Amino acid sequence: MASPALSLPFRRPEVIFFDVNETLLDMSPLKAAVTSAFADKAAFGQWFGLLLQHSLVATVTDAYFSFGTIADAALDMTAHMLQTKPLSQEAKQALTALLTKLPAHADVPAGLARLQAAGYRLLALTNSPPATLAAQLRFAGLTDYFEQALSIEAVRRYKPHPDTYHYAARQAGVAPARAMLIAAHGWDVAGALHAGLQAGFLARPGQTLYPLAPPPPARPLPCRS
Repeated sequence: MASPALSLPFRRPEVIFFDVNETLLDMSPLKAAVTSAFADKAAFGQWFGLLLQHSLVATVTDAYFSFGTIADAALDMTAHMLQTKPLSQEAKQALTALLTKLPAHADVPAGLARLQAAGYRLLALTNSPPATLAAQLRFAGLTDYFEQALSIEAVRRYKPHPDTYHYAARQAGVAPARAMLIAAHGWDVAGALHAGLQAGFLARPGQTLYPLAPPPPARPLPCRS
């Protein structure tokens, strides 16, 4: 993995949390499938944006639904917004099932191995439910890199709510300031910084930092000598 940008003041974190979807996992197969299902190049961006948006709605309105349930509803909303025929329930299930069949980005295994060798504790932290997360890491061959795999389902608040990052820090047994989140999403980085964590942005293609949040400056992770 390319060296992420980190927030200041930098202190070597005791724990590094990694976001999963898009950060660790390549969503190209799912993107292609959604594009094909709707016969529209805009479909994946529309659908995934609605999924993230309405996970936030669920959190703010205190009306929790699982990530998969919101993903299903977002497919219906996508069809409506693209003015096309809704997908069948079977087609929607086939698409959401692809969330557990995503490969790791090519740079991920070597990057995680280097961080492990440098003495960092690594944990996964995702909006996906526990069963989905376990299947994702297993399919991508990443399970053994993480000492814990954490889902927001335990607190029923989606990232970037601060309770989620604080929950993760408690599970790791560290203060928020001694933890770091690495993510490919500007909203996730902004949420972690607001919750008192350090953060790093992994600049995957098409992703950008949130310009109204404090930007993490570029600085490499230090390794133990």
